[in-house]
Formats: sequence, C-alpha cells, structure tokens
Amino acid sequence: MTKKPEIKKAMWIDLEPPPMMEVDHITRKWLDIPYANQSPAQSVDIYLPQEGDGPFPVILAIHGGAWMKGDKRSEEQYPMVCGLERGYAVVCVNYRLSLEAIFPAQIFDCKTAVRFVRAHADDYKFDPDRIAAWGSSAGAHLCALLGTSPGVEVLEDRSMGWGEFPSHVHAVVDWYGPTQSFLKMDEQLAASGSGVPDHSFAESPESRLLGAKITDVPELVKFASPMTYITKDVPWFLIQHGSLDQLVPVEQSIHFARRIEEIAGKDKVILEILECSIHADAAFFAEDNVARVFEFLDEKLKHG
Repeated sequence: MTKKPEIKKAMWIDLEPPPMMEVDHITRKWLDIPYANQSPAQSVDIYLPQEGDGPFPVILAIHGGAWMKGDKRSEEQYPMVCGLERGYAVVCVNYRLSLEAIFPAQIFDCKTAVRFVRAHADDYKFDPDRIAAWGSSAGAHLCALLGTSPGVEVLEDRSMGWGEFPSHVHAVVDWYGPTQSFLKMDEQLAASGSGVPDHSFAESPESRLLGAKITDVPELVKFASPMTYITKDVPWFLIQHGSLDQLVPVEQSIHFARRIEEIAGKDKVILEILECSIHADAAFFAEDNVARVFEFLDEKLKHG
C-alpha cells in the first residue's frame, strides 16, 4: 500500500517556480509577442515545427502557479512544446497574475490570446479551426474555462483586441485543475485526508484570485467555475488527475467530468486518474503519459 505524502499547511506558499525551459534549439520562434497592451504580462511565445508550411494545428499552453506565479517559458511547458515534433504549433501564454489583477482578468487575457492566434493565423501558419488548450493546475482551470464558456461575454473583454474573432477552442487537456468549485476543495481534502484544508483562508490562491475570501463571495466562486458554463457543445476534454493530489482534490475532476457527461455526453470527456500520484507528479510528465495526451490530441485535431 502506497504511503501518502507528508502534508504541511499551506503547501502552495512553498511551491518554488520551476526552472526555465531551454528554447535556443528551436529555430522557428517568436518570443514575447504582445497580444494586448494593458500589461507586460500579456504576451506569448510562438513556436513552429522545424519544417513545413502548415497550416499547423495549435496547442495553446497555459502555465500553472496558483494564479500567483509561473511563466510561459517554464519547464512545466516542456510536454506541450514536444508537440513541435508531431506537427503542432505551440503558443505559450502569459497572463496577468492575481497580484496584479483579480479575476476575470486572467480569462480575459487567455481569450484574447486565442483571438490573437486566429487573427494572425496567416502570419504564423496557424490553423484557426484546430486549436487545443493544455494547462496544469491553475492553468488547467483557465483552459477548462476556455472550453466551457465560449460566447459568455461577461468572461470576455473584446476591447482588448481582435474582437471580431471567436475565442473557442476545439479540445482541452486539463491536468489536475480546480474545475468544480473552490468552495468544495477544503471539504474534499478533509474527507480524503490527502491534504490540509487551507483554500478557504483569506490569503489562499483562490481568495487572492477573486479578491475576497472565497467563503464570503459564493456567487463570485460560481462565476469563476468552469462547471458553471457546461453546455452540450463543449469541446473534447481529456482530464488527468492524481489520486493523492494534496493541493487540488481529485474529486474536483471527478465531479467536473461527471457533469460534462451528464450535459454533453460520454464521448466529450475522458477522465484518467493517475493512481498514487500527487500534484504535479512526475507521472504526468513521463514520456508514456505525454504520448497518451498526444494520442488524444491527434485523434481530435488531426482525425476528428
């Protein structure tokens, strides 16, 4: 029987940012390209496969870091950038962090980045009809929200740019994201014993994201939840979560996937629980699991 990881209070406070990814070897790239002009954070790194004229299907990579830290060039993005070898363009996105702006600024930024991709499809050889969003943790929350909320104008600020273009995506890869409800996380962690319930405090990542203690703003919690916006027209989802996740309880993904099944059908969502894995476990980044993700993307974007 696998021993559970030793958990200490407020583990998210101690998460060190991952090292930066080496990109010198990528010949076709454009770094720090702005997609809006409100903040230096609003920029993307664009990578194209070594060869080919496209148009290439696009992976929009959204980094994690509790909405408080992280970067589009961190090593966390390495699995997504592996898509270059499989014929994908990869667009790594920075967005305003919660210390700079509160929600919905983050999803405004991500949707503007999607519109930017479509607006510049000819410039960068993108296929605007084959776009996937792939993220982990806080980045997975934003990817899931991209997936469930197309056409929800209160989650989109078209004045930021490229407003004539749509912001929907065709597939979502959600790695251990908080996708059900922030208000359920402490209850779920307490019930499972996998982590210390500390998401409801005023200084938690979720409270900082919303600009208020989450227990004081239940309507704002609902506003920020990808589960709120599920319709029968959601894109395909691949959701992977560790069974022993000590930060984002696995029940978040279980309930989110179940709700997609109920509303959109079983063919719209695949839920895979990685047994004995914790948050950001090496199992997610292992070669065989990354290959599994690309099998999903290939099926939905290249053959779907």
